[in-house]
Amino acid sequence: LEAFLGSGLRGYATARDRPDRAGTSRLSAHLHFGEISPRAIWQRARFAAGRDPALAAGVEGFLRQLLWREFCHYLLHHFPDLAKAPFRPEFAAFPWADDATALARWQSGRTGYPIVDAGMRELWRTGWMHNRLRMIVASFLVKDLMIHWRKGAEWFSDTLVDADAANNAAGWQWVAGCGADAAPYFRVFNPVLQARKFDPDGVYVRRWVPELARLPDKHLHAPWEAPAESLAGAGVRLGETYPLPMVEHGAARGRALAAFRRISRGDQAGGQPAS
Repeated sequence: LEAFLGSGLRGYATARDRPDRAGTSRLSAHLHFGEISPRAIWQRARFAAGRDPALAAGVEGFLRQLLWREFCHYLLHHFPDLAKAPFRPEFAAFPWADDATALARWQSGRTGYPIVDAGMRELWRTGWMHNRLRMIVASFLVKDLMIHWRKGAEWFSDTLVDADAANNAAGWQWVAGCGADAAPYFRVFNPVLQARKFDPDGVYVRRWVPELARLPDKHLHAPWEAPAESLAGAGVRLGETYPLPMVEHGAARGRALAAFRRISRGDQAGGQPAS
């Protein structure tokens, strides 16, 4: 905590979304195992902001993450079925896909979307995954593949060292659009745009998907769009050394939106889909 407060708060508001940088506190596992309390973190962070006003913006953003964690615990306390049932009951009728093969490809980081695969491989190798990646891979599972959020939550529970029951359930329900403070159903993370925005130089993807490391930045996050000479020069054979995309994101997004629109109360209220 002291190391993070000393060097990580300045620029935290933007650095926290960059998986290619060490921009987060990495305190989640220590909170999960009770090695430090949220009250201690809160007090120390507020003290740091009072000592150096230039850190105020970073502290505010950091404390919002801490408050989200506590909100999740509040939810689980009052709704103990949060890990099993959707907070919004209409989602109990959602037509989730039962596809063990697709689930296994997601779990092993073989989806054909480099940023998704990088996140899933980081999780398997280290027991941790950057928060931005947690949202990207979760959106891909429940929106692009339309696999039940519980399947993703179970995998995270098995593999994350900070697999907190409250955060895990609330986070997955947030992405799936069925939680207490859920993302709107029409928010579907585009894995290519997310990668280009938050890993612009490809540092993160190249670390965890080394078979694509020699591709130029322009094609790294969407290798299926690369010309044949670029693929050959990088030693990439799509469908052999690296998989083709499991789904076409645009078509998958449309399919998900149609299903969510039918089930969502937000659609009945006149919500408009957006990228």
